Order: sequence, then C-alpha cells, then structure tokens
Amino acid sequence: MSAAATVGVVVPAAGRDDHLRRLLGGLARQTHPPDDVVVADMGDATAVLAASPLPVRRHPVPADGPALPLAAARNAAAAATDAEVLVFLDVDSLPHCDLVADYAGALSRWGPVLACGQVRYLRQGWDDNISLQQQSDPHPARPTVVRPTIDGDRPDLFWSLNFATQALTWRRLGGFDEDYIGYGAEDTDLGWRAQAAVVPLLWLPGALAFHQWHPPTRLDPRRTAEIVGNARRFRRRWGKWPMVGWLTDLAADGIVRFDPERDLLEVMR
Repeated sequence: MSAAATVGVVVPAAGRDDHLRRLLGGLARQTHPPDDVVVADMGDATAVLAASPLPVRRHPVPADGPALPLAAARNAAAAATDAEVLVFLDVDSLPHCDLVADYAGALSRWGPVLACGQVRYLRQGWDDNISLQQQSDPHPARPTVVRPTIDGDRPDLFWSLNFATQALTWRRLGGFDEDYIGYGAEDTDLGWRAQAAVVPLLWLPGALAFHQWHPPTRLDPRRTAEIVGNARRFRRRWGKWPMVGWLTDLAADGIVRFDPERDLLEVMR
C-alpha cells in the first residue's frame, strides 16, 4: 500500500450532537484531509451533518430498542466506503490535526496491524479555547510510547475509540462481532481475534484523539444488562472475563455480583 492510499473515517453516532459537531470540526482541520467520512447514524444527526465543514456521508443504522448496535454500526459504515485505510473514531473523540496523517503514514509502513493512536481524556468543564493538552490526562492503563511499537501479547488493551487499519486487514478479521449488542466487550473481542489471526497491535506516539468528557457510560443503569450480557458472551468464547476493572467497580457499587472464581456475573439491580 502506498503512502497515497485513500483514507476513510468511520464514526458511530447516536444523539451526542455536540460531540459529533466538534469531531467533524477536528476532521476539517486535518493536515491530511480524509477522502471519505461516513457517520453510522443510530439516531438523527441530519442537522449536524448538514452543517459540517467538510463533506460527510450519513449511513443510517436502525436502533431497535435501547441497546445501540455499536458493532453493527461500525461494520456498516466501514462497508460503505471504498477507502484503503479505515480510521475509526468514537463520537466522543476529538482528533488532533495530524491524526489522519499519522495513521496513513504508519499503515503505509507497517501494513497488516491494528494501529492504536494516543488518547488523552479531557476533564469535566474543559474549554476548547484553552490548550487541550493542558486540560487532559492520559489513561493509566494505556501505553505511552515514544516510537511505533508492535504489541502482539496484550489484546485486552485494544479499544475502539481511536484506531485504524488497512481495509484488507479489516475484511480479513471480519470486523466487529455483531452478536455483541450494546455497550462493552466488542472491541476486546476484536483484539483477541486479531491476536489469533497474528495481526498485532501497533502503538503510535501520535494519532492523538482527545476524549470529550461525559459521565462514564458504564455507570449508566440502562447499560448494565448490556455489559453483563456481552461479558458473558466473551467469557464463553475466550474462557476469561473481559472488562475486569469495570465489573469489579460495578460489583463494589452493588450494581452487579461478580465472582470470577465461581464464574459468576449477574445484575443486582
């Protein structure tokens, strides 16, 4: 694949209009403009997309019930573009101006990998008129690297909010498993399937996205059953529990009962 490969950006969205508006503004400021932007719209983002500073294609994805079809939405948007490089950004991501350029260059060099850019988490009350670097923090569990680093042994660290891969690699992996419904574990599952297919993670020092603050979704009581159901599905497939930190925190708050030694996970309320 040449350095001039076409780049498509995939964004799943459902009702977070302000987040989406800022994300599209960030894409409009890229030093390497994307060739295609596809929003998998699980709500009604028509007005936001119409006001976008760059061309965007809306790909409607029906959401039947409260559980958002996140895996299916990403897959549908990825299938809707002919781009050779696919960049996946969750709607609460705000891309640095070099994100697309960093991904395009890295995948041109490294080939069949899941490339993972840096993520910094904006604090509550952040101001987009002030340096985002100064108002954000890295996630303590995510690697901070000074040069591109191949990692084939830690698939649990793969998260969907900011990554990229070649379209050929994406099709080889089969995308996200759409039997994961709603929130949680579909990205960890993809990380494990990538490891099984000998497609390593590539940690990049750049390709930075800022996570726009919002209350943690895992604490939304509407998502508890989704998290539990998806965790159980992952456990059946891989023989281990995903999202152990989240499940432990939910258990400490009395929201779930989680006892990995007894292979027990259930909703408490």
